[in-house]
Amino acid sequence: MVAAQARAVEQMINAARYPLAEPEGAAWASAVSRVRDDLADSGCSVLPDFIAPSLLGALREECAKVAPLAHYDVETVNAYNIDVRSPLPDDHPGRITVKRGNAFVARDDIPADFIVQRLYSSPLFQHFVASCFGLVRVHELGDPLSGLCLNVVAPGMGHPWHFDTNEFTVTVVTQEPDGGGVFEYCPNIRSAEAENFADVRSVLTGHGGHLVRRLALRPGDLQLFKGRYSLHRVTPVRGGRARHTAILAYSERPGVIGSVERTRQLFGRVLPEHLAAEGRAVRVDALLD
Repeated sequence: MVAAQARAVEQMINAARYPLAEPEGAAWASAVSRVRDDLADSGCSVLPDFIAPSLLGALREECAKVAPLAHYDVETVNAYNIDVRSPLPDDHPGRITVKRGNAFVARDDIPADFIVQRLYSSPLFQHFVASCFGLVRVHELGDPLSGLCLNVVAPGMGHPWHFDTNEFTVTVVTQEPDGGGVFEYCPNIRSAEAENFADVRSVLTGHGGHLVRRLALRPGDLQLFKGRYSLHRVTPVRGGRARHTAILAYSERPGVIGSVERTRQLFGRVLPEHLAAEGRAVRVDALLD
C-alpha cells in the first residue's frame, strides 16, 4: 500500500526536488524546514515547480474543463464573509463592503481521477503538508463542497480582501491570466486571540499599504498559507484569459464545515451537511468567519 501511494505521488510532483516518499531524507527535511521558516515569518510559503513539469498541460486542461461549472454571481460581501446586514459598530471593518465577481467549482464537480483530487487525498502529501505546518496530521475538510475547489477569476474580476474559514490553505495555480491576478496578503494581521480590527480597517480603506505583500505565483507552484489569520486577495485579472487556482483546504481538526451563508456565497447552494452543522460548526477559535 505504501509503495503504491509513493508511486502515485511521484507521478504527480517534481519528485527529484520534493521527495515526498522519503520523509526521512535530507531533501524532504530541507523543504519542510524552509516552509516552516517562511510560515513563521509571514504565514506564507511557496515551493516552486512542485507539480511534475510533464503534467502541467494536463493540470491546466483538467481544471479548464470543469471551470464552466463554476458558480458565478456578483455579490456584495465583506472581508469576513458574514451577512452584510449583521449588526456591527459603525467603525467595524465588517461594515466595509465590496463587489465580488469571482467563481468557484465545488469539490463534487471535480472528477476523482483529476490530478488535484488525487493530490488532495494523498496520505503522503497530507503528511508533508502537516509537517510543513508543524502538525502531527491534517484533516480534509468535512465540507463536501469547499474542501477542494477551483477558483476561477475571469478577466476584469478579482477576489477581494477576505479571511479563510480554515486555518491552513494549500493552493496551486493551474492557469495564469494574461495580466493582473496578483496575490496580495497581510501576514498575520490577526491571531486566534485578537481580531486587530484597526489594521484590517486600514487595509480595507487603502491606508495600510505598508502591511501588504505581493506574490507572483506560476502554474505548478505550491503555496502553503495561513489564510485564517492573514487578510488576502487576488487583484483584478487583465486580458482575455481567466486565472484558475486549485484550493486544497485542510484543518487541524476533523469535521470543519463552512457556514450556510458563506457556502451559498461561494457555490450558490448548500447541502444537508451545512444545514446540520449550522450553529455548531467546528472552529479552532472564536473569530468572525
